[in-house]
Amino acid sequence: MLCCVGDLIEDVVVWPAAAPRRGTDTPARIFRRRGGSAANVAVLAAAAGGRSRFIGQVGEDRLGDLLVAELAAAGVEPSVIRKGRTGTIVVLIEADGERTMLPDRGAATQLAEVPTDALDGVTWLHVPGYSLMVEPLGTTSRALIDEARSCGSAVSIDGSSVGVITEYGVANFIDDIHHLRPDVLFCNEDEAGLLGVGPGSTLPGVNLAVVKAGPAPVALVTARSTSWVPVPPVREVTDTTGAGDAFAAGFLVATMGGAGPVAATQAGVRHAAGLLQQPGAEVRTGKSPAEEK
Repeated sequence: MLCCVGDLIEDVVVWPAAAPRRGTDTPARIFRRRGGSAANVAVLAAAAGGRSRFIGQVGEDRLGDLLVAELAAAGVEPSVIRKGRTGTIVVLIEADGERTMLPDRGAATQLAEVPTDALDGVTWLHVPGYSLMVEPLGTTSRALIDEARSCGSAVSIDGSSVGVITEYGVANFIDDIHHLRPDVLFCNEDEAGLLGVGPGSTLPGVNLAVVKAGPAPVALVTARSTSWVPVPPVREVTDTTGAGDAFAAGFLVATMGGAGPVAATQAGVRHAAGLLQQPGAEVRTGKSPAEEK
């Protein structure tokens, strides 16, 4: 079973009709979606045919009730602490699908304890960088990694965000990676550049770094070699929200099923492509909003 630790929050996804105009109105389409990188990976892993669990703290409020219920309905086992106020992220989408996020993570960052059986049956623990760079969630996440390691589980970490890494401190995050020694480190090309991951050069303790670069080939980097996996073209990119989480979910489910790095990357790419024409990190069913226009 795959277990993800971190945020379960609401995404308010905004598709402006044009570039926002300061001081006046800009028409937009607005969508409310389940969000949070860890919750996204858990849900998208279940959609890819895997078993998954989510560990996190969610507000003791109506929004939290709805999000936890949605998680369970998606086939994810929730292992949650209910305290505080559920967080929200406003996601502004540009014309090319790129997104800018305005996060208010609320209770998600306050996870200081977990249910005693939270890691029962878990064989892979996935931890977004978001879960390592705030407290008390960071201390809790490190403890879960240590416990997972002691039980023989594999561990993956996602770089998550250039802005968050920079604010936390690049050297601090590199030190975390060195000590936590993930089996897989996911990052995009900007995060990789910040961390010094490149062809034939990964961070100490990382078995495999998977570097995504949008439509360009994905780089599979070890200390000894680098290989590239092509990314098939996508007809239209409307919204990139959650694409990295979908990639991680597809990659991890395939890996846990016995696939090698290349086949797992191909699975991740296919899974991510299904999200690029709809708002938020939801599995595509039927027509996308872009196709309904």
